[in-house]
Amino acid sequence: MNKTFFYIFICVAFSGFSQNSLKSLLKKYNTESVPYIYVKQLKKQTTPPILLDARELPEYQVSHLKNAIFIGYDKFKIESIQKKIPNKNTKIVVYCSLGIRSETIADSLKKAGYKHVENLYGGIFEWKNNNLPIYNSAEKETDSIHAFSKEWSKWVKKGVKVYE
Repeated sequence: MNKTFFYIFICVAFSGFSQNSLKSLLKKYNTESVPYIYVKQLKKQTTPPILLDARELPEYQVSHLKNAIFIGYDKFKIESIQKKIPNKNTKIVVYCSLGIRSETIADSLKKAGYKHVENLYGGIFEWKNNNLPIYNSAEKETDSIHAFSKEWSKWVKKGVKVYE
């Protein structure tokens, strides 16, 4: 009987640890200068926001959210967004793998005067971990997800991990 309770305790403890670890990771790298939007909140949006993918092109080509606009990270230019999205009242959600690079880009958007910008908490990894669809460069639904690196791939729980 005691072993049963021990195993239940371990399962519950580790399932909570996983979520706390992501929270800790994001706290380590992010300042929360941009509010988070969580996967479940984004999924419930009646009017979908414009989605901006702040990862690099090989990541985007393997997997991205439906209708997401590739903007990149290393070569990101705010001028390109201002041309694509001139209305600064547009609702925008920026995402990356986990929500770290996207905070930097989203913060740039806010500084440029965009008023409704959010950062997807947990990024595309959390999206896929919630069994939601992702798409490849041919705009076909895929189970493959670009895992960024071996180190960061531990956050991908669902799908087929792909590396460059």
